[in-house]
Amino acid sequence: MFFRAAALVIALIAAMTLSQVPEFAQQYRQRLGGAIDELAQILAHFDEDAARSGYDRAGALALMGRNEERLVRDQSARMQANIERYGRLVEQQLAFAQSGPFGRIVVFFTDFDRPLVENAIRDFEPAVPTTVEGIAFTGGGFLLVYLLLHGLRWLFRRPQRPMSA
Repeated sequence: MFFRAAALVIALIAAMTLSQVPEFAQQYRQRLGGAIDELAQILAHFDEDAARSGYDRAGALALMGRNEERLVRDQSARMQANIERYGRLVEQQLAFAQSGPFGRIVVFFTDFDRPLVENAIRDFEPAVPTTVEGIAFTGGGFLLVYLLLHGLRWLFRRPQRPMSA
């Protein structure tokens, strides 16, 4: 009796925990959109500044990269990193948009941006799972752990001794 009650409690905790996976991924996607918007604005300002000086993006970066001043060369490298990150984030956003509910979870786990994940973890707020994938993760987490615990119990149970007459 005790084992069943403990297995039920542990399975419920697993269900509650796994139910948050889709919510976390959704909060990550919101941060992803914000990061893309911010990087797009930074790149647009850089392109405007370059155009005013008679350069395109590549020309401005090349000019900055050849500059004698370390500060200017470092800014060129940082801008190049921003451009590359922007491209990666846009690709990920497109992958999210082209994926179904469960596909978005796969996209998240296979290609996430570490700074965005760290910030999402820091500010994460749990939510009641009302989406299909949230309910599926809740039920799946419960069933997986509950059945796993019962399987382990069956595997490690002591053999019953036959009663002698």
